[in-house]
Amino acid sequence: MFASLSQSIIDMERDWLKPFRRRLRPHSRVRYGDIDVYYKRFLDGGGTGFGQDFLRLFRSRRMPTQARLFEWCAGPGFIGFSLLAHGFCETLCLADVNPPAVRAARMTVRRNRLADRVAVYRSDNLADIPPTERWNVIVSNPPHFDEAVFKHHITHYDRDWHLHRDFFRDAPRFLAPDGVIVLQENNQGATAETFRPMAEAAGLRIVLVENCRGVLTPQPNYFYVGFMRAGNAAPAWVGTG
Repeated sequence: MFASLSQSIIDMERDWLKPFRRRLRPHSRVRYGDIDVYYKRFLDGGGTGFGQDFLRLFRSRRMPTQARLFEWCAGPGFIGFSLLAHGFCETLCLADVNPPAVRAARMTVRRNRLADRVAVYRSDNLADIPPTERWNVIVSNPPHFDEAVFKHHITHYDRDWHLHRDFFRDAPRFLAPDGVIVLQENNQGATAETFRPMAEAAGLRIVLVENCRGVLTPQPNYFYVGFMRAGNAAPAWVGTG
């Protein structure tokens, strides 16, 4: 009886009290270039840390400025806003399913007066994206684990890789001609080969792999894997660096 009561209290704390307290906390702020990005700490799944390595990746490969860039599973948009601030794209699109993340991203747009350059959608994966959207580059630091131990961590857990599978299925229709997808993944949970069958089933091919160990590792090792439509020639920046 007491064990059951204790577990009920723990569940109530996790499912009700913690989310309520999170909503009451004020937003924090981090600055990238001339953009102040607003967020709450529980929304940061690594975007303020290892997610900023996208800048190094694209600089090293001399990626030219893209007309429109999309951040999938964007959270507050740490990666997307940073790439916009540093000149890697002219316009930006962000999407996330989590309402607090969407509110934070829209706060950043409003307070930085970016409404003419940035669109923010609340979307269950890509299901609620307007069909007219077209993206030259898609980036993401998505959930890195399909293991149930992470099931209470929305920024970490992708059950049976369903998020990834659905993303690969739907992403090609939003890609501009010669568009490129670049995901930042983690060898603690996957390798580049984990995603090859999912991508190929959607008509995509792997065109870029950087820093992948090829095996699962006991410690975090963040790597990049890039995709394009099968049959499309990769732009020069994808093949350099």
